[in-house]
Amino acid sequence: MSVLGKRSVVLAARDLNLLSFSAPLTLTLTHSLRSRARPFSVFNRPPPNYPGHVPLNFVERGALAVGSAVGALLNPRRADLIAACGEATATPYFIYRLRDAMLSDPTGRQILRDRPRITSESLQLPYLRTLPPNTVGRTYATWLDREGVSPDTRDNVQYIDDPECAYVMQRYRECHDFYHAVTGLPIFVEGELALKAFEFLNTLIPMTGLSLFASVRLKPAERERLFKIYLPWAVRSGLKSKELINVYWEKVLEMDVDVLRGELGIERPPDMREIRRLIREQKKRERELLERQGA
Repeated sequence: MSVLGKRSVVLAARDLNLLSFSAPLTLTLTHSLRSRARPFSVFNRPPPNYPGHVPLNFVERGALAVGSAVGALLNPRRADLIAACGEATATPYFIYRLRDAMLSDPTGRQILRDRPRITSESLQLPYLRTLPPNTVGRTYATWLDREGVSPDTRDNVQYIDDPECAYVMQRYRECHDFYHAVTGLPIFVEGELALKAFEFLNTLIPMTGLSLFASVRLKPAERERLFKIYLPWAVRSGLKSKELINVYWEKVLEMDVDVLRGELGIERPPDMREIRRLIREQKKRERELLERQGA
């Protein structure tokens, strides 16, 4: 073969190699250009990262945060609005901080590996009602029965993009009733706000702190109790308690609840229901006394 022929073969091979490498590059550049040409929008939403996930852009997330916060303030019993506000305001920092707190703890890492869900079936509520009175499981079941609530009513997370962080938010949401049971706080607005103040200092989730704005809807006597009794309690316990997100509740159901409070650093607050009952009885006696004096 002549030198000219060898040169032609070499050039042909070089061109073939260039084509083979440039084809994927061309496809990548084309895909990139198409992505840039069609940015994230209502009409160009990326696929969900997990079942039920709803991807949001920055504007949508901001609108959801503001709208749900205002709606929850007007009606603090709208659990769906409170849940949406919690998800919209937890990113980009706070839910990752909570996830990292779980990753830095052996029990937290196990929870993330197992990803248990808290439902009436997974906890076997009939069994919990048979446990000794001062166990965690019996305390939890008794609280559920007294307040007339169920662990099956928690909304599923939708607006957090990272699947692992979405589970962390779901776990926090489903453990909320355990926090109620361990502290003894009831579900009416005064009790919820006291617990939310505690949760804010324990988890730093913004929604829990924002919930305190709902105190403007309390009656003067309720607001006074909240700020004089329960907020000081929330600050004391919230600052010194361990991260409750790292409690594997399913594994401590037979544990003495007082021992668990001690290990977690939670001070039990004054019984809110008992305080309210005593105040009602006092007001009733005062009315009866006035009626007798008037007669």
